[in-house]
Amino acid sequence: MRSIKVGTRKSQLAMTQTKMMVDRLKECHPDVEFELVPYKTQGDRLVHVSLQTIGGKGVFVKEIEQALLNRDIDIAIHSLKDVPSILVDGCTIGAIPEREDVRDCLIYREEGMTLATLPQGAVVGTSSIRRQVQLQSLRNDLQFKPLRGNIDSRIRKLQEGECDAIVLAAAGLKRIGYLDQSPSLNIEFLNPHEFIPAVSQGALAIECREDDEEVLEILASIHDKEVENCIQLERCFLSLMNADCTFPVGAHAQYIDGHYHLETMLADAKDRCLYVALTSKDGSDLPKRALEQLMEKGALTDKWWEA
Repeated sequence: MRSIKVGTRKSQLAMTQTKMMVDRLKECHPDVEFELVPYKTQGDRLVHVSLQTIGGKGVFVKEIEQALLNRDIDIAIHSLKDVPSILVDGCTIGAIPEREDVRDCLIYREEGMTLATLPQGAVVGTSSIRRQVQLQSLRNDLQFKPLRGNIDSRIRKLQEGECDAIVLAAAGLKRIGYLDQSPSLNIEFLNPHEFIPAVSQGALAIECREDDEEVLEILASIHDKEVENCIQLERCFLSLMNADCTFPVGAHAQYIDGHYHLETMLADAKDRCLYVALTSKDGSDLPKRALEQLMEKGALTDKWWEA
């Protein structure tokens, strides 16, 4: 019987979604054994330091990728938005399963609150520049407080009064069952056509060594080609800027009625949100066209990402 070692972060969300994917793989391959190998990455250890300071979202995957290359593990399961647009040599994404809810959501400390009714100068907890600039475009009076850590710790900080609201990805809340377990949470889901999510938000990536043909064949059983095509458009848009998801960038691609739709957001050096939405049958031209139109509107001037 083939045994596959599965690398994953130790966080509750990472372990939960990894177990979900392993269960899927077991259903398709009952003759294969799977062993979980948890890692505490640099991003998990330095929870009080901004991601921009310690190297971006890649800090959640670098050590696990090295374990793949060292053959300590055979596959690694990541939140795809944490995976850099360019993988290390020798690794590949072997499968992208179906996508969860792409939306961001606001969770409020007080019952009945909405984005429109938050008090003047309310404090919102988020370390995401993308989320900050989009919220500022809707409410320029809001104040922001850096917020990292797992879902439980962020919600606890909210309930203890450190913030008036926090922003989380709906996908994580759904995967760990938080919405079922905590129906009393005061949640407002943000429209993804107006509040553009992070590139790859709601998607998972199963990474492996590119020369491991047996594992690649096993992973193919849970791969969703349509999701992959949409994710590729989003990641291509990101890679054209040599950026990662710590940047003020959002993109969401969908395949509807035979056409690809790509909605994008990019902040300029003055933190103004610029939006472009495009549609085409093939889709391959959308990332470049979107970036060109955003640049025409003033994005990517004066090295905005270093401002």
